[in-house]
Amino acid sequence: MNLKRVALLFASSAIGFASAPSFAQVAGAQPLGVSVEVSTAIIDGWSVKKSILNKPVVNDDGARVGVIHDIIVAPDHSVSFAIIAANQFLGMSHHDVAVPIEQLDFRNGKLVLPGATKDAIKALPEFQYSKVKATPVARAQFEHH
Repeated sequence: MNLKRVALLFASSAIGFASAPSFAQVAGAQPLGVSVEVSTAIIDGWSVKKSILNKPVVNDDGARVGVIHDIIVAPDHSVSFAIIAANQFLGMSHHDVAVPIEQLDFRNGKLVLPGATKDAIKALPEFQYSKVKATPVARAQFEHH
């Protein structure tokens, strides 16, 4: 190695020690964050917050039938249900219902629930948050992990 490379290596390692704690890598350990491949998948995805939450839901005719208030993630980490607020008035929800996420469609920039009407949404059983866990469960508690 030439002297410039040694000096550069020493300087860069000294900066690393001074700026952040050093942690040894462990073989087989999962790295924190995501890989380049996964980050590409994220970029190709979309944001629930920006695209779905608090957005109106319309039927096939374009009539507003509710507003998406929440997305329920199943224990297997799949997105399973959309919580739609029916009878929303001045931002206050009076009747939340759960709709399987696969029933929703995205057409012409709008969330569409085919075949829905305000009366059909109101007739669905009311969704109650008190029956849903507020915090996620540890991965170790599932057989598949």
